[in-house]
Amino acid sequence: MKLNRRGLVTSLRSALCSGCVIAGASGSALAQNTPAGDDTTLERVVVTAQSREQELQEVPIAIQVVDDKLIQDTAAYDLQDIATFVPGLVVSGQKTQPRFAIRGISTGDFGIGTDPAVGVYIDGVYSARSGGAVLAFNDVERIEVLKGPQGTLFGRNSAAGAVSLITKQPGRELEGHLFTRFGNDGQRYVEGLVNTPLGETTALRVSALRNQSDGWLSDAASGKDLNGEDNWATRAAFRWDISSATNATLTWDHEKLDQLARPAIGIVPLPAAPGRPPTPPDPNSYLDPRHAPLFNDVEGNEESRTFDGATLALNHAADWGQISSTTAWRQFDSVNREDEDGTNRRNLYLDTANIEDNESFYQELKFSGDSGRVNWVAGASYYREKARQTSQVNVFTDSLDTLFLSQQLAPTPDGTLFGYFSDVLGSLGVPLSLLDHRWREQVDNTADSQAFALFGDTIWKLSDRSNFTVGLRYTRDEKKFSWFNGARSAPTLDATIAQLLPLIGELPPELQEQAMFALAVAGGDIVFANGTLEGQKVRDKDSWSDFSPRFVFDFHATPDTMLFASLAKGYKAGGYNSLDIGAKFDNEDVWNLETGIKQVVPEANLQWNASAYYYVYSDRQAIRLDPNSAGSGVPRYLVDTSDEKAWGLDFGVQWQPSKSFSLDANAAFIDATFKDKVAPSGADLSGQATGEPYFSFSVGAQYHWQLASAGDVTLSLRHAYRGRSRCNADSQLQGDCSISPNFDVGTSQQRTDLRLGWTDASQHWRVAAFANNLFDKRYVDGIGNYTTDVFGTTYATITPPRLYGVEVGYQF
Repeated sequence: MKLNRRGLVTSLRSALCSGCVIAGASGSALAQNTPAGDDTTLERVVVTAQSREQELQEVPIAIQVVDDKLIQDTAAYDLQDIATFVPGLVVSGQKTQPRFAIRGISTGDFGIGTDPAVGVYIDGVYSARSGGAVLAFNDVERIEVLKGPQGTLFGRNSAAGAVSLITKQPGRELEGHLFTRFGNDGQRYVEGLVNTPLGETTALRVSALRNQSDGWLSDAASGKDLNGEDNWATRAAFRWDISSATNATLTWDHEKLDQLARPAIGIVPLPAAPGRPPTPPDPNSYLDPRHAPLFNDVEGNEESRTFDGATLALNHAADWGQISSTTAWRQFDSVNREDEDGTNRRNLYLDTANIEDNESFYQELKFSGDSGRVNWVAGASYYREKARQTSQVNVFTDSLDTLFLSQQLAPTPDGTLFGYFSDVLGSLGVPLSLLDHRWREQVDNTADSQAFALFGDTIWKLSDRSNFTVGLRYTRDEKKFSWFNGARSAPTLDATIAQLLPLIGELPPELQEQAMFALAVAGGDIVFANGTLEGQKVRDKDSWSDFSPRFVFDFHATPDTMLFASLAKGYKAGGYNSLDIGAKFDNEDVWNLETGIKQVVPEANLQWNASAYYYVYSDRQAIRLDPNSAGSGVPRYLVDTSDEKAWGLDFGVQWQPSKSFSLDANAAFIDATFKDKVAPSGADLSGQATGEPYFSFSVGAQYHWQLASAGDVTLSLRHAYRGRSRCNADSQLQGDCSISPNFDVGTSQQRTDLRLGWTDASQHWRVAAFANNLFDKRYVDGIGNYTTDVFGTTYATITPPRLYGVEVGYQF
């Protein structure tokens, strides 16, 4: 990677534009800095966000751009790391099961029957599953975060907005770099890149990286490190200039993630073993998870993913315009096994696992042209996805006894089942036990989906100062889905029961009746209790179609001031609930009305942008914990729908008071409420807040010293704030808010990053020291209530501590 002579200052200015809420557009964009004549003049950023080359300040959609310099300054590895500095964007959860949200709209598609509300695109290729979207920043040029519906050009499932990652392309110059980072908690990061021409018309670009850390949590019993990272990625891109008018780029990506799953920190004080906590536990007794001991006994603890992708991009310049074709294939498989009890007790053990295998194909053909008065884009796309998913619950017969006891399901004197009969067998001198046997239940799903789309977007130049844009996309989604809830698996228990069957007739009559009940219970599912549907494969198919229009009017009041207003519709396909056999839901729609202003003040070296929006959401899909399970007491995560509305403001400013000093700030305000909503718990949430905080912002400053022949030094400081969650009547169950007096869930969060870097005069060597979360702010991220009512084992997750370290790099 090459840096120009103004190095860090110039790069920062591009990054600072990411701090402003600027008008932009959908599509794969190419940002480039156009030098102004003075070091104190704000850089022009040119993008092709609407498949047209336009100055970023001239495009009437709210967009925030994060370039490779800001990624480097914040030591960001993936989208979860950078989202903190993009107000209105949230990327939470684990890498294989993340949740994306823009302007308070999200889904969290951990089931293959649902789709995300935020579209994630890598070089214009849609990532259908969020589990394959949070990938390493491998040779990324920039990230564009587009707020509001982006259906016209981006397409389906971008009703809330879109996140577009654009990677660097092969060039005609030999260049490369080697970069390492070392930090606390055993962090080791290394990346390398080589770009080389292979002839007059071809070039190759190859990059690779490795990221590891020991983890910042440890097991209180074993001392084993937890929450570590271990992943690597590689990328190769080959470009061929077939002619002066035609070029082709073939790209291949591979990534491997193999680490332990995120641990759960138990927050309920436990009695001495084998005692059990009360169900439900008293929130007043909860321990502060930031200081509580951590115990993890998950068997087969794993979060892993293998990802492969290939993309062929063809571009041809004709006399009348441009023809572009994108052909892409993606495949990933993932495993995420999570602790759901936060203890190391057999009689409280429960883990869940999500196992996926996904393969997709994407083809888009796009045409564009500009006649002076009319600038147009039109095209068609086809998408096909085949996916398999297994949702598991793993327990021991000891923990099933805890469930029987808390839910009063066993007709035995002590309320247990397996423990009671083990004691009976012992009293009879039978050397067999029904305890300590592993028990697994699972639901298997398959999905076969395809989508067709036709789209067009036209900018009409009404005058030298005004434009009117009309866009329309037609989409048809078709899905085939299946459920299979097979028999539970407990091989060692079954072997023990087989030995006991001949002995049942020798038991006293009253024990024979209880034994037959125990055998009946032990023969079927308890958590996924689907009755007559157990063992049957259930299939369904459905289709949805939609017309999504977009209307935009922009007016240049002065050469440096643009006003705009837009009305756009977003659409997300309907789908199926993976864990609720036979359940499906309609597509969701959103109408977004927005108006804004963008202004540059050249004499002050300042630009600012503001927009206001109002949206109405129909049938918004959300995954929530449903306490009304099928009799076992163990809740399920189900998809429900609601109608919502919100209004909000986005604001951003960038200021370059001198050639050495620069400032930026951006902010988001939103008031989001339910119009019509009854939660799975039965709570009527109509008129209540959806949970999204009112306010978030980020600010940044950078000072640059030129040391003549000794190179240059840059000090960067950045701070982010996200306000308190607005709780509703269902927030406590979902784990978004807490009533415990010992800690706060949903409180406002802050993060401050500091970086001091030096680059030598030749621009080859660079050294830096950094501290992320400088003041070591720790927060309780959420509460897990999956086993609260059945085991009394509420758990929590917390945010990472301070990360500090050094970086060394060489480039040519």
